[in-house]
Amino acid sequence: MRRVSFPYMGTSYIPFEKLITAFGNEVVVPQRPTEETISYGTKYAPEFACYPFKIVLGTYIQALKAGANTLVSSGGVGPCRAGLYTTLQEKILKDLGYEFEMIVLEPPGRHLKDLMHNIKKLINTRLTLRDYLNIGRFTWKQLVLLDKVERLSHKTRPLEVKKGESTQVYKKCVELIAGAEEYKDLTDIERETQQLYDAIEKRDYDPIKIGIVGEIYVLMEPSSNLEIEEILGELGVYVERSMFLSGYTISNAVMDLFHMAGERDAKKMAAPYFKEMCGGHGRESIGNSIIFAKRGFDGIIQLSPFTCIPEIVAKSILPKVCKEHGVRFLTISLDEQTGKEGLRTRLEAFVDLLMAKRKKTKPVKVKSLVAKEMA
Repeated sequence: MRRVSFPYMGTSYIPFEKLITAFGNEVVVPQRPTEETISYGTKYAPEFACYPFKIVLGTYIQALKAGANTLVSSGGVGPCRAGLYTTLQEKILKDLGYEFEMIVLEPPGRHLKDLMHNIKKLINTRLTLRDYLNIGRFTWKQLVLLDKVERLSHKTRPLEVKKGESTQVYKKCVELIAGAEEYKDLTDIERETQQLYDAIEKRDYDPIKIGIVGEIYVLMEPSSNLEIEEILGELGVYVERSMFLSGYTISNAVMDLFHMAGERDAKKMAAPYFKEMCGGHGRESIGNSIIFAKRGFDGIIQLSPFTCIPEIVAKSILPKVCKEHGVRFLTISLDEQTGKEGLRTRLEAFVDLLMAKRKKTKPVKVKSLVAKEMA
């Protein structure tokens, strides 16, 4: 039997575990990245490799030590080095003596035949068309619901009266979703999670609003960005990031398959400043920054793995973009040397700057964005 594992990124392991198990495999659930994970990655990764490469490599080593014999990863296209990383990781791991099969799921728009062939490798039980539909319906609902409860935590955290309550509710919601067995369970859990967030006591407050853009892994995996969204929320900031996995899947899998323009709004906004494809999410970082600015956000934070070429290109353009659109900008490069307290100090200074700017401009008091969206 295949014993399958995969990279850890946010809560995506929950629906992916359900999917791989339903396909007739045993799943070795990847650990949340720890210091041990990073130590493995930095020990065996090339010096030039970015932070996500090191974390994922360390995750693979831990999974193989736990008995996995198959690793599943996404592929990539364009100038970004990420498209080559899986091949390099496979070579490193096999040179270390691990025996396994690497299955790479490439973007369907350009590699549909290879994608279907590799998905077929993961199907190791007899399934009917009805089975496939039920599996797909359940895992998609689970993924969407996980994104929804995370968004709700971002909205309530800056308003909570009791510090830490939103984080506790979020963790409880994730546990409920992970424990669901049937589609009906998820619909019941969706109502329950909304009630849990509604029960949080909130203050009447119009928070500073910050949009977060950047590379997908450091955006979505809290251990890689040192829980930046929690830190900002506890500072009284409403945070909204540019990517969630459900939206990313639609833009880069479904739309890509039918040759539609994935993430078209962000790319359209970025076009006057950044027309060429550079891989990764460089253009999207610029386009989404403009979208946040037009929506009235106070500031933009760019999260970038150290040495990430697409985000380095975006970083050189973003100061001009943010200046023209009247929004403050902070870039944060992340690697294994980044410390949480140092990050917190930078964020506190940035938030103070945004609050000073808001007081100086003396805006007309209006009902907050967060309150509107929760109404």
